[in-house]
Amino acid sequence: MTRTTALNTGLDAFLAWAERERRTALPPRPADAVLTLLALHGADRRAGVPEPTPELVRRVLVEDLPLLLWASPEEAAAVPSVLTALADRVREAGRLNAKRHARVLAAVEEAVPVFAEAHGDPGRLTWPRWYASLMRADGVEVDDPGAVSAWLAAFDAAPRAGRPALPAPLHRSDVTAATFESRIRLADVLLAAFADDLEYSSPAGPLLPVTSILDADCPEEALMSELEALATGLSDGWTAAGLAAALSGPYAALAPGPEELPHLVLADRFLDEHLDYHGDSAVPLPPPAALPDPGEIRALLRAAPLPAALAAGSDDVGDLAELCGLPGPAEAVWTDGTPQELVELAADVLAAVVERIASRSDPDNPADEEYALDAAHVLYGLYARGGTPDSVARRASGHTDLVVPRDLEDAPAAVPASAPAAYETPALAELSGLLGLPGLTEDDRSAVDDRARALAAVVDELTGTGCVFRTGDAYGLTPLGNAAVRLVLAAGHVTAPDEHEPASWDAARTVGAVQHWPPAVAATALTAWTTARGATDAVWSELLDAVSAAKAADFYRTLTQGLFARLDRAGIPDGPLRSALADPVTGAYAHRLLHSRGEPADEGLVPLTARAVFLLEELDARWADDMRAFVATAGEDGAPEPAPTALIDAFDEAAAGWPGGAASLLPALADADPASAVRVLEDLRGRHPDGRVADLAAHTLKTAKATAKRSAARSRGSGR
Repeated sequence: MTRTTALNTGLDAFLAWAERERRTALPPRPADAVLTLLALHGADRRAGVPEPTPELVRRVLVEDLPLLLWASPEEAAAVPSVLTALADRVREAGRLNAKRHARVLAAVEEAVPVFAEAHGDPGRLTWPRWYASLMRADGVEVDDPGAVSAWLAAFDAAPRAGRPALPAPLHRSDVTAATFESRIRLADVLLAAFADDLEYSSPAGPLLPVTSILDADCPEEALMSELEALATGLSDGWTAAGLAAALSGPYAALAPGPEELPHLVLADRFLDEHLDYHGDSAVPLPPPAALPDPGEIRALLRAAPLPAALAAGSDDVGDLAELCGLPGPAEAVWTDGTPQELVELAADVLAAVVERIASRSDPDNPADEEYALDAAHVLYGLYARGGTPDSVARRASGHTDLVVPRDLEDAPAAVPASAPAAYETPALAELSGLLGLPGLTEDDRSAVDDRARALAAVVDELTGTGCVFRTGDAYGLTPLGNAAVRLVLAAGHVTAPDEHEPASWDAARTVGAVQHWPPAVAATALTAWTTARGATDAVWSELLDAVSAAKAADFYRTLTQGLFARLDRAGIPDGPLRSALADPVTGAYAHRLLHSRGEPADEGLVPLTARAVFLLEELDARWADDMRAFVATAGEDGAPEPAPTALIDAFDEAAAGWPGGAASLLPALADADPASAVRVLEDLRGRHPDGRVADLAAHTLKTAKATAKRSAARSRGSGR
């Protein structure tokens, strides 16, 4: 092998020592990577080779090698031997005592399984590692730059559909992100090593052969150029000769960077939206209503007005050409792209339009600011509905004082067979039905109208991409839009399953997901989940047990009432509900659902703990109602008249039927979930007209706060 590294790591002497003293021929390429990365991270080289420490061993094995080194199975398996031999060599040189030597070997043994898993993780795949693996599979001599270049030329000329596909479920954006991370990682350690060479004098001499550049006319530019050349040489040595320069030069299209994938900017916006709603990218969005067949994607994209105009080089869309690469680099995808590449192109066009809308918005126009600056929010919101159509007027009413009933917010909007192209806010009678608010006035319609027209203008501009439609007041994602938005969500690492995946989840993940989905979409998913398992009573009970476990583990984030409503809509039989009456957490929810069906159910079977859980969730909802009423009815002095009493009324009604009355109910609420009970107790302490109840609430509040504080401390200590 021709090694491209010029770093002073003692590699040649180390390999010779291992062969002479250990009768072991260590693989040069992994050995080069291990020694180089240890040295770049500051390992002491007084033994003539970098000295491994437990911390550096873990860092190199777990973080660096999986991104930077392509290794055959045999080479990867030899990495532990390289580190073990290195530890022995340093001990022989008198730089490691027995105890430190043993700690290094233990760190190797501990980190090797993690390295093996990370090295095979598709999420760590970079463009150099991907092409190096393809070349080796084709028998290319990867140490020969000419052979590498010839293979790249043939690959570039091959029909796109005939090229090997990235390992599922990777997209090009995933590999681009990993490649960018690997470049930054290598550049950072090279710069740090250069600084160390200047500041510290090692008996082994400088690590990098670049200190002389300080005498150059422009030392900063010379340094950056030299470090970049070193990074290129190291990358080539660990993947394939000449590969880095080729992928940044004549074959750059084979390894797109972030600037060639404009939908990555939109991916960040979608991730922000998702985190705002859920706080965790792993919370799944509902599957889309319809995804196009792969064979349909080309026709759908070409039928869309904006992509077709871009491909034709129309002057009126020239501002988007550079962002989308049409006309330009993306023309090869337009004519010969695979279905995934075509969806990526659709996503790029969509992202470009989102940016154009934002750039043209008028910050002095409130309606413009609400929608034009947030076209990404419009798209995310449509996808989060499970692809079901929305109403422009209903969505726009959220920016007025009109409050749409919760059960209507996610209801699918009816799509008319045809409608005028220009948007018109629905007439009063239709608007009242859409908003679930009878008796609306022309003033109400006028309040909705400005914002509805602003939203419709944004939607209409998005329709040109072929990803969005609007017919009358109804709008939504097209099948192409579902595919494009789903791809962008995946690029942002937001969990976005297809229509079949949820059926394979376990019960816990299923209930954790569907509680956030629109009721109709959630019910369909629950029906599919139970049907795939035979839809027996035992299967339904498995879901009920998962709801109970989730509520016990995280009271506040488990939306139990919503889950039971979705189970009801999915057709859960009475039998599993009767069995759940005795559940200490969810028994009261099962009782209420049976009662709402007109089915007899013995409330005496429901434990008091389950009743307390149910009541705490109900009272917390009434607290939220009061807070909304405070905001909606507050006068100029900030005090509403009369003060809302939804929480107090609900508590008094519950206490009247609770064994022992308010004195027993208050601690039962705190026991159900101290953290969630705090704000209910605080409000009762401050506003309940009965001083005795207010005092009891104050006493219970102290206990609840102390318990919640201890629980939070335990959670932090356990890393939860």
